[in-house]
Amino acid sequence: MRLFFSFLAGGLFGAGLFISGMTDTIKVQGWLDVFGDWDPTLAFVMGGAIIPMFIAWQFTKGRAPLVGGAFPSPARPELDHRLITGSVMFGMGWGLVGLCPGPVIASITYNGWEGVLFMLAMIAGMVAAPKTGEQLDHIAAKA
Repeated sequence: MRLFFSFLAGGLFGAGLFISGMTDTIKVQGWLDVFGDWDPTLAFVMGGAIIPMFIAWQFTKGRAPLVGGAFPSPARPELDHRLITGSVMFGMGWGLVGLCPGPVIASITYNGWEGVLFMLAMIAGMVAAPKTGEQLDHIAAKA
């Protein structure tokens, strides 16, 4: 049952990315180009995601997921070097290529070799991130 709901949620997420234009690199880069030919339409996509999720999180208090497990704990509110470094790297990748992890997987079938190359680079970054984080922690502990 859990696998079915995971498949359903992933399919719905991928369809939403495609329909909203989040898999169109030109549209995403247009959203990020605030000083040039800015395309504000993705603000509606983000609002259409943030508002229902805020409401959904309100309903999770004191409940458990239908398929078992537990809802994740809220993120730590403080800014640290991991959050800042990760945000900068995510933003650079998103701005340069116009794709982030969800849309790159959704668009892998029609983005050609560039999409595959980006996905491989993204996976390499995900594999390298824990070791890099440990090294940053070590450096921060010395300071």
